[in-house]
Amino acid sequence: MTDSSASTPADSVPMTVYEVVEGLPFEGEVGRGLLFRTNRGDLKSIFHQSTGSEQAVIFVCGARGGFGGPATGMYSRLAERLKLEGITSLRLDYRQPNVIPECVLDMLAGIAMLKGTGHKPVILVGHSFGGAVVVASGVASSHVKGVVCLSPQTYGAHMAGQLSPKSLLVVHGKSDTRLPFSCGMQIHDWGQEPKELVLYEGAEHRLEECGTELEEMLFGWIPKTLRSGDS
Repeated sequence: MTDSSASTPADSVPMTVYEVVEGLPFEGEVGRGLLFRTNRGDLKSIFHQSTGSEQAVIFVCGARGGFGGPATGMYSRLAERLKLEGITSLRLDYRQPNVIPECVLDMLAGIAMLKGTGHKPVILVGHSFGGAVVVASGVASSHVKGVVCLSPQTYGAHMAGQLSPKSLLVVHGKSDTRLPFSCGMQIHDWGQEPKELVLYEGAEHRLEECGTELEEMLFGWIPKTLRSGDS
């Protein structure tokens, strides 16, 4: 895995991936550790590879980065379940958390790696700040099938209308005190079809109150969207 490249939507800040180094899982995590060595610093990731799979999903977290995701570490659980369904997952930890252009470069590097290893257009999933990252990345890359925004912020997500014909799923808790659910509604309004908005009563920003329902919904939505249009 060498010589991949990624750029911002404006192609103004290139990032070159020199190599992707395989290693042990990161402490407390399941999955295989992958380290992207780039001209802009190292990018940590966790790879849940489904042997022979051509379908994949990338998960990113909020402004602080990390691997676990909302709903008490849902990304790890979901990645392992999807692996058994023939879908590979890549969980990324931003090089520079809370810097949208740099985080988009991270996402584009992940997309390029998956494309280079024979995967078809992917699904991008992001929580909070990561919701804006996946929208911007989904617009920037043609190798994306759909985008999922969980409790998303609106800042940086204004290009949601340019995602179509890629699928857009927006999820928000109606009791979110960090980013009100009107943020999710706004992004959904900006988007074009195909799009879907799911609001959970009583759920806060990390969506722990609806974790089981959310995980089951994504476990259905991700494979269905990846396989839509396949003969």
